[in-house]
Amino acid sequence: MSCNDDFDLDSADKRRTLWIVLWLNVAIAVGFFVVAYFADSNALLANGLDNSSDALVYALSLLALSRPRSWKRGAARFSGVMLLIFAGGVIADAVRRFVEGSEPGGFLMIAMAAVAGIVNLYCLRLLQKMQNKDVNMRAATTFSFNDFISNGGIIIAGVIVMITGANWPDLVVGIAVAGIALYGGIDILRDAHSDKHDEAGTVHGETRE
Repeated sequence: MSCNDDFDLDSADKRRTLWIVLWLNVAIAVGFFVVAYFADSNALLANGLDNSSDALVYALSLLALSRPRSWKRGAARFSGVMLLIFAGGVIADAVRRFVEGSEPGGFLMIAMAAVAGIVNLYCLRLLQKMQNKDVNMRAATTFSFNDFISNGGIIIAGVIVMITGANWPDLVVGIAVAGIALYGGIDILRDAHSDKHDEAGTVHGETRE
């Protein structure tokens, strides 16, 4: 089916796309957690938590498809808050590893990030094919884009770890992923707020009589 302005956002095509990206993110998250354990990597752990929150968002998106616009905004807000909480947890883990020390495995970091990058790019392309995305679907697209960028950072960090044997590249990327999630969460909350005004026909700071 070709994508055009008449694409039905609540159609079987949209539900199928969301189910695909949901299960792909679940699979990636499990892979990140397992490899993060063996690689002793904060960056991989960060991406595992990120993909877990993504999977939750896609599940909420599926529930929101046939719901009112206000319900979709609520799901998007929940997604944004989840990203903020996730970012705080990753930063705390990075601080712990900095204090206690860690020995990340560069090769495992590169291999896992490369596989995840391919999958995330596929998810991003699926989501970008949709026209006239609502606030919840815009949040889902933001997640997939953030994931793809994060995977590139892990690959770079893995190379540096292999060359230097230091753990700081892993920690830097882990914190960077948390920073991307922080920015994404704030952006999603702003989008949801703007969508509320758009539906009401108001602007920020304006009240209706």
